[in-house]
Amino acid sequence: MLIPQSTEDGSYTFFSAEFEELFHSHSGAKLEAEQKFVNPCQLKEKAQHQQSFKILDVCYGLGYNSAAALDGIWSINRECHIELIALESDINVPRQAVTYQLLQQWPSSIGKYLTQLAQTQEIHSPNLRANLLIGDARNTIQILQNSGFQADAIFLDPFSPPKCPQLWTVEFLQKVVGCLDSQGRLATYSSAAAVRTALQLGGLTVAPTKGVGRRSPGTVASFDRQRLQPLSSQEREHLQTRAAIPYRDPTLQESATVINQRRRIEQKNSNLEPTSRWKKRWKKFGQNSEKFK
Repeated sequence: MLIPQSTEDGSYTFFSAEFEELFHSHSGAKLEAEQKFVNPCQLKEKAQHQQSFKILDVCYGLGYNSAAALDGIWSINRECHIELIALESDINVPRQAVTYQLLQQWPSSIGKYLTQLAQTQEIHSPNLRANLLIGDARNTIQILQNSGFQADAIFLDPFSPPKCPQLWTVEFLQKVVGCLDSQGRLATYSSAAAVRTALQLGGLTVAPTKGVGRRSPGTVASFDRQRLQPLSSQEREHLQTRAAIPYRDPTLQESATVINQRRRIEQKNSNLEPTSRWKKRWKKFGQNSEKFK
């Protein structure tokens, strides 16, 4: 049973007993959806001149990122057509969000759409086509990539890398990047060096995004480096430490335990700078290295 927990912006989230983490930041679930996902993907700006969007929501959860995207785009261009593909392992999460009426913080039309999506896993309407694919995202992403789907925006929102490394590996993220349009953007709340490295190995340029409340910066990634804010010196050096050694899952089938163990061994045998040394160096400069895990 999932029980709603309030966040500082007045919105609610759930706590996952399996992963021992909240689905969203304490600082604000709704705020996080907007500032860590919708804004970095520039959906409102693009809606001023774009008549259609394709969005991939990896780890749909309560549906907040998708709701924020629909709201942001349609607040600018109500005639815009959106195709949404959402990946989720547990259908009970979006259904519990509906049961507790947690989507009421968005316009009623969006709440109705996402209620239908939770109930039937698909929507076909004049301005929205959506599918909620239930199962291990490592499997569903391969089906999606093989279909040729190319997203204008990808929201990457699994639980944290140490708790859910399966969805932060080089192999999985290569599949995700394979679903990104050449002019599209991928956004995630994570600033972990291992995640940024994996995205770079997938061919993307990475950049920081604004933090939410006390949370660390997020990451936005794109094939087009010209329109991205460059990483700071501190962040670039972080990518040269052992923290940047990525998670790997060659078969896209391994458990979290195996994936984490493989990375620990690789870090132990690495000649890269220990992350603790990097933290101490930047602490001398008065910089908060703790926010970059």
